[in-house]
Amino acid sequence: MSRRRSSIMSNQLKEQIAQELGFAGTLQQEGFGGVSSRDCGNMVKMAIELAERNLPGKKNNDLR
Repeated sequence: MSRRRSSIMSNQLKEQIAQELGFAGTLQQEGFGGVSSRDCGNMVKMAIELAERNLPGKKNNDLR
């Protein structure tokens, strides 16, 4: 029995983070298959930081 993964991050958020990290063009042209492992890892790291900043009780809700 296979499990279906659900996407936790919206496509808009993925594109926004990719833009911030400088590989949005690669993502749009080639999809995630063309994005390096390092860039994907940096994307996850930034998403975690963003989520932590947006936890209740945090003052700064900016992307960066």
